[in-house]
Amino acid sequence: MLNFRFAKVIFFIVLLSSWAFADCMSCHKGIENIRSKNSGMMKQIKALGSAVGDPAGCTICHGGNVKATTKKLAHKGAPNQPGGLEAFVRDPGSFWIMDKTCGLCHADTVANMKKALMATEAGKIQGNLHTWGSEDTQKVKFGDYSIKDKDGKTPAWGTNTYKKYMLAMMNKFPDEFPTKLKQLPLPPQSSKDLTNKSEKEIAYHAAITYQRSDCQRCHIGVRGRQGRGDWRGMGCSACHIPYGNEGIYEGNDPTINKKEHGHMLVHEIQATRDAKVYVPSTGVTFSGIHPETCNSCHNRGKRIGVSYMGMMEEPYSSPLMPGGKAQTKTHGKRYIHLASDVHFKAGMTCQDCHTSIDMHGDGTIFGTTLAQVEIECSDCHGTTKKYPWELRIGYGEKNLAKPPKGPRGLAKTLPEYMKKGTVYNPKGGYLLSTRGNPLGNIVKEKGSNTVIAHLASGKDLIVPILKTKQINHSFKSKNAEVAMNDIPAHMSKMECYSCHSSWAPQCYGCHVKVDYSKSKSNIDWIASGSTHFKNGETSESTLGAKGKRQMGKASETRSYTEWENPILGINGEGLVTPIMPGCQVTFTVIGPNGKTLILNKQARVHDNGHIVDAIDMSPVQPHTTTAKARTCESCHASQKALGYGEKDAMINQDKDVRIDLQDLATGKFASSHTTIQMKAIPGMNFGWSKVVTRDGKQLANVGSHWPASRPLDQDMRENMERTGACIACHQNMANKKLWKKVNTTSGILTDKNHIKRINQIFHKSAK
Repeated sequence: MLNFRFAKVIFFIVLLSSWAFADCMSCHKGIENIRSKNSGMMKQIKALGSAVGDPAGCTICHGGNVKATTKKLAHKGAPNQPGGLEAFVRDPGSFWIMDKTCGLCHADTVANMKKALMATEAGKIQGNLHTWGSEDTQKVKFGDYSIKDKDGKTPAWGTNTYKKYMLAMMNKFPDEFPTKLKQLPLPPQSSKDLTNKSEKEIAYHAAITYQRSDCQRCHIGVRGRQGRGDWRGMGCSACHIPYGNEGIYEGNDPTINKKEHGHMLVHEIQATRDAKVYVPSTGVTFSGIHPETCNSCHNRGKRIGVSYMGMMEEPYSSPLMPGGKAQTKTHGKRYIHLASDVHFKAGMTCQDCHTSIDMHGDGTIFGTTLAQVEIECSDCHGTTKKYPWELRIGYGEKNLAKPPKGPRGLAKTLPEYMKKGTVYNPKGGYLLSTRGNPLGNIVKEKGSNTVIAHLASGKDLIVPILKTKQINHSFKSKNAEVAMNDIPAHMSKMECYSCHSSWAPQCYGCHVKVDYSKSKSNIDWIASGSTHFKNGETSESTLGAKGKRQMGKASETRSYTEWENPILGINGEGLVTPIMPGCQVTFTVIGPNGKTLILNKQARVHDNGHIVDAIDMSPVQPHTTTAKARTCESCHASQKALGYGEKDAMINQDKDVRIDLQDLATGKFASSHTTIQMKAIPGMNFGWSKVVTRDGKQLANVGSHWPASRPLDQDMRENMERTGACIACHQNMANKKLWKKVNTTSGILTDKNHIKRINQIFHKSAK
């Protein structure tokens, strides 16, 4: 009887086991479809799954064995998986296996992505090595991983106009469009690599150590720093799988821990307007890729992601949280809240402006963002003289390539690569980017000059068109009309955002210490990504994994931060642009024995015909656009804007500073125990915000990528500056008789009345 009962129990256990693992949904019951069940994508996945005995289609992306009878066996191997997976994968979007998963339907996108900047980070590497003096050249040589452009120069994506334009640019700027990249060299492997080496050799090793540990964690070959605001997937999943800042799963899969940090928000893809993401815990449905997803990477360097949302990092912990606790860190930082970009306020995601080529590349190896990004402000807004479709190809990209003559027109159809997402009715035609590709979400209405922007979030916006404003005299202020329409040089020589960026993050003085003492080490993000496995994971990608370590630990501090009124310079397109501190590296290196090998060193490099400090001021689109532009005075009456520095207050940084009691008559210190308060930075006898002297001597590097990047030209600075112009009138105040004729009886004039009075004087003098 006992044996019979035992056998019966075993039978039911086996039976339950077979039921439990009849398919993936037996355990993952309630998990969200990766796309809505009626979508073309989901139907394709299920069709592929049904062909291999998996009607839910889970194994098509994840591998595993749908017929297994235990969890261990279910999550093992990938029998009959169409893409050729060799193992069960947790993250099908992983860079290392995406060609076998996402690439089943998006092979061209995956192939392009491997050469794009999110994968190679080639520009970041070149810029950093340049500011350390390790590579005194604009030639792009290195990437996160070695890669060759095997299919030739012609882009894989884009219209014929685009391809012709890009080929002309590549031929003109070969240093910025490499045909191959080598993996960034290895850091020091032992103390022997730093023994009996020259200062230049030590600096080179330190630059590599810093680059690999502190700068390269954002490429999509790794999962990156895992913490609040930084949770994300790899490869395709880095952008297309939603992660909340806390990294908590809030879907209906019962097998996923709802309290453990490090999980996706829900098991759904975020992409276009049609890809709806529903979060059961809140009942919220959204579409498009929210900028905070982008911010898991775009919170350092130029900081364009957090700036777009109006966030500027600060060193303080205020305002305090309940219990008197410090402000919570996001992306490892605390913030103050400034004005967000007007496009963000309007509900625009990054993808509403940035095209598929901006994001995924076109199959070309790009050396910089300017090489890859095809969008210009005028592509949607035009100018006061011409509608967007009346502009020529290449407008807004001065001297980058020789464009065809005539207006660019409109497009009625989309290239195949653009049909994978939401396709909108072209109506009067799709607007074109300056490089000749249709902007599939920006549509001109039939029979009118109205332009509609279809946003990924679901909103439709009427785009402000400058020529329409000029015709209708509908500018919000006289300043706007004068600046954009009456002064042609503003439109022909300047980026729109030179005036319309109300602020930019300015982190002056990046002081980097690379410490090789006492077995100090840190994660090597490139080595960690290079160590990848058949399941798509890397040595750092799973929760709790430490990744590959490297000798030496880098740390950073700064001199000070600002955000007001950015400095102006010239960008790679030859246009006036805001410039902000890029890699302003002042480096210190501590040897294996704890002794200082290099102290407060700045490299010297060639730039614009000068030998300058390699503390880079980087041309930037700050992504802090406002409808109301900065004032005329903020440029024309500002030493800082012109590149002369902030009031010359910061001087003599090349001398040690001591603070103690002293004989002020002789300067001698009274105490024999006086110590140095601030150590000198050799050779830096100017302020951090000073780029050029009034007589044209360039002091700091401006842009490390493109030949045209430089400070404002001498004649431009002299023509712009209006500091001290008030004296032209006010020198006559002492002449009471003369002054009475132009003065008013109301006493001191307000700005408004001042402008009115000077305008009256101008018109009278003209008569």
